[in-house]
Amino acid sequence: MIQLVANLLKLLNSEAEPAQISLALCLSMVLGFTPLFSLHNLIILFAVCVVKVNLSAFLLGWAVFSGIAWLGDPLFHGLGNWVLTLPALEGLWTALYNISLFRLARFNNTVVMGSLVTALVLFVPLLLVFNRLITAYRDNLLAMVNKSRLMQIFKASKIYDVYKALA
Repeated sequence: MIQLVANLLKLLNSEAEPAQISLALCLSMVLGFTPLFSLHNLIILFAVCVVKVNLSAFLLGWAVFSGIAWLGDPLFHGLGNWVLTLPALEGLWTALYNISLFRLARFNNTVVMGSLVTALVLFVPLLLVFNRLITAYRDNLLAMVNKSRLMQIFKASKIYDVYKALA
Protein backbone atom coordinates (compact mmCIF):
# COMPACT_ATOMS: atom_id res chain seq x y z
CA MET A 1 0.00 0.00 0.00
CA ILE A 2 2.86 2.38 0.81
CA GLN A 3 4.44 1.57 -2.55
CA LEU A 4 1.14 2.38 -4.29
CA VAL A 5 0.94 5.77 -2.59
CA ALA A 6 4.61 6.45 -3.37
CA ASN A 7 4.04 5.60 -7.04
CA LEU A 8 0.99 7.87 -7.12
CA LEU A 9 2.94 10.79 -5.64
CA LYS A 10 5.85 10.18 -7.99
CA LEU A 11 3.42 10.18 -10.91
CA LEU A 12 1.66 13.36 -9.79
CA ASN A 13 4.98 15.15 -9.29
CA SER A 14 6.34 14.05 -12.66
CA GLU A 15 6.65 16.26 -15.71
CA ALA A 16 3.87 14.37 -17.52
CA GLU A 17 0.97 16.41 -18.82
CA PRO A 18 -2.19 16.16 -16.69
CA ALA A 19 -4.18 15.18 -19.79
CA GLN A 20 -1.88 12.18 -20.39
CA ILE A 21 -2.34 11.00 -16.81
CA SER A 22 -6.11 11.60 -16.88
CA LEU A 23 -6.55 9.74 -20.16
CA ALA A 24 -4.45 6.86 -18.89
CA LEU A 25 -6.57 6.61 -15.75
CA CYS A 26 -9.81 6.67 -17.74
CA LEU A 27 -8.60 4.01 -20.18
CA SER A 28 -7.49 1.90 -17.23
CA MET A 29 -10.98 2.33 -15.77
CA VAL A 30 -12.51 0.72 -18.87
CA LEU A 31 -9.98 -2.11 -18.74
CA GLY A 32 -10.29 -2.55 -14.98
CA PHE A 33 -14.08 -2.46 -14.81
CA THR A 34 -14.70 -4.98 -17.59
CA PRO A 35 -13.67 -8.64 -17.58
CA LEU A 36 -10.16 -8.97 -18.99
CA PHE A 37 -10.77 -11.33 -21.90
CA SER A 38 -13.11 -9.12 -23.92
CA LEU A 39 -12.62 -7.83 -27.44
CA HIS A 40 -12.96 -4.17 -26.48
CA ASN A 41 -10.05 -4.57 -24.03
CA LEU A 42 -7.79 -5.35 -26.98
CA ILE A 43 -8.88 -2.06 -28.49
CA ILE A 44 -8.10 -0.28 -25.20
CA LEU A 45 -4.62 -1.88 -25.06
CA PHE A 46 -4.03 -0.87 -28.68
CA ALA A 47 -5.09 2.71 -27.87
CA VAL A 48 -2.69 2.79 -24.92
CA CYS A 49 0.14 1.76 -27.23
CA VAL A 50 -0.77 4.23 -29.99
CA VAL A 51 -1.96 7.31 -28.07
CA LYS A 52 0.50 9.16 -25.86
CA VAL A 53 -0.61 8.28 -22.33
CA ASN A 54 1.33 7.77 -19.13
CA LEU A 55 1.96 4.03 -18.85
CA SER A 56 2.62 4.17 -15.10
CA ALA A 57 -0.75 5.86 -14.53
CA PHE A 58 -2.42 3.27 -16.74
CA LEU A 59 -0.97 0.32 -14.82
CA LEU A 60 -1.66 1.91 -11.44
CA GLY A 61 -5.21 2.79 -12.45
CA TRP A 62 -5.80 -0.70 -13.81
CA ALA A 63 -4.93 -2.20 -10.44
CA VAL A 64 -7.15 0.24 -8.55
CA PHE A 65 -10.13 -0.01 -10.90
CA SER A 66 -9.92 -3.83 -10.96
CA GLY A 67 -10.39 -3.78 -7.20
CA ILE A 68 -13.31 -1.39 -7.49
CA ALA A 69 -14.83 -3.60 -10.19
CA TRP A 70 -14.65 -6.62 -7.93
CA LEU A 71 -16.84 -4.74 -5.46
CA GLY A 72 -19.12 -3.38 -8.20
CA ASP A 73 -19.79 -6.64 -10.05
CA PRO A 74 -23.29 -7.11 -8.54
CA LEU A 75 -24.22 -3.60 -9.70
CA PHE A 76 -22.70 -4.22 -13.14
CA HIS A 77 -24.70 -7.45 -13.42
CA GLY A 78 -27.94 -5.63 -12.58
CA LEU A 79 -27.28 -2.82 -15.05
CA GLY A 80 -26.20 -5.27 -17.77
CA ASN A 81 -29.28 -7.39 -17.21
CA TRP A 82 -31.48 -4.30 -17.49
CA VAL A 83 -29.80 -3.14 -20.72
CA LEU A 84 -29.88 -6.59 -22.32
CA THR A 85 -33.56 -7.18 -21.49
CA LEU A 86 -34.90 -3.84 -22.71
CA PRO A 87 -37.66 -4.70 -25.19
CA ALA A 88 -36.70 -1.78 -27.45
CA LEU A 89 -33.17 -3.16 -27.90
CA GLU A 90 -34.06 -6.84 -28.33
CA GLY A 91 -33.78 -6.71 -32.13
CA LEU A 92 -30.41 -4.96 -31.92
CA TRP A 93 -28.96 -7.56 -29.53
CA THR A 94 -30.28 -10.40 -31.71
CA ALA A 95 -28.77 -8.90 -34.85
CA LEU A 96 -25.43 -8.25 -33.16
CA TYR A 97 -25.31 -11.74 -31.66
CA ASN A 98 -25.67 -13.20 -35.15
CA ILE A 99 -22.39 -11.50 -36.13
CA SER A 100 -19.38 -13.59 -35.10
CA LEU A 101 -17.29 -10.58 -34.09
CA PHE A 102 -19.88 -9.46 -31.55
CA ARG A 103 -20.08 -12.96 -30.09
CA LEU A 104 -16.35 -12.69 -29.42
CA ALA A 105 -16.98 -9.35 -27.71
CA ARG A 106 -19.21 -11.16 -25.17
CA PHE A 107 -21.72 -8.32 -25.00
CA ASN A 108 -24.42 -10.86 -24.18
CA ASN A 109 -22.77 -11.31 -20.75
CA THR A 110 -24.55 -9.13 -18.20
CA VAL A 111 -21.38 -8.23 -16.29
CA VAL A 112 -19.51 -7.28 -19.48
CA MET A 113 -22.41 -5.14 -20.68
CA GLY A 114 -23.04 -3.48 -17.32
CA SER A 115 -19.40 -2.72 -16.62
CA LEU A 116 -18.82 -1.40 -20.14
CA VAL A 117 -21.88 0.87 -19.99
CA THR A 118 -20.75 2.15 -16.58
CA ALA A 119 -17.20 2.79 -17.80
CA LEU A 120 -18.40 4.58 -20.94
CA VAL A 121 -20.81 6.78 -18.98
CA LEU A 122 -18.09 7.69 -16.46
CA PHE A 123 -15.28 8.16 -19.02
CA VAL A 124 -15.66 11.84 -19.95
CA PRO A 125 -16.73 13.12 -16.51
CA LEU A 126 -13.82 11.33 -14.83
CA LEU A 127 -11.42 12.56 -17.51
CA LEU A 128 -12.38 16.14 -16.67
CA VAL A 129 -12.34 15.53 -12.90
CA PHE A 130 -8.93 13.79 -12.95
CA ASN A 131 -7.49 16.55 -15.12
CA ARG A 132 -8.80 19.25 -12.79
CA LEU A 133 -7.59 17.41 -9.65
CA ILE A 134 -4.08 16.88 -11.03
CA THR A 135 -3.83 20.50 -12.10
CA ALA A 136 -5.12 21.73 -8.74
CA TYR A 137 -2.69 19.45 -6.89
CA ARG A 138 0.27 20.71 -8.90
CA ASP A 139 -0.75 24.38 -8.65
CA ASN A 140 -1.73 24.50 -4.99
CA LEU A 141 -0.60 21.63 -2.81
CA LEU A 142 2.72 20.84 -4.50
CA ALA A 143 3.79 24.49 -4.49
CA MET A 144 2.90 24.77 -0.82
CA VAL A 145 4.85 21.62 0.08
CA ASN A 146 7.90 22.73 -1.92
CA LYS A 147 7.92 26.09 -0.12
CA SER A 148 7.64 24.56 3.35
CA ARG A 149 10.55 24.78 5.74
CA LEU A 150 10.67 20.99 6.16
CA MET A 151 11.04 20.44 2.40
CA GLN A 152 13.77 23.07 2.21
CA ILE A 153 15.70 21.20 4.93
CA PHE A 154 15.14 17.89 3.14
CA LYS A 155 16.35 19.30 -0.20
CA ALA A 156 19.53 20.51 1.50
CA SER A 157 20.34 17.02 2.84
CA LYS A 158 22.50 14.35 1.28
CA ILE A 159 19.54 11.98 1.23
CA TYR A 160 17.86 14.23 -1.34
CA ASP A 161 21.02 14.17 -3.48
CA VAL A 162 20.96 10.36 -3.45
CA TYR A 163 17.25 10.40 -4.29
CA LYS A 164 17.81 12.72 -7.24
CA ALA A 165 20.69 10.55 -8.47
CA LEU A 166 18.47 7.46 -8.42
CA ALA A 167 15.44 9.22 -9.88
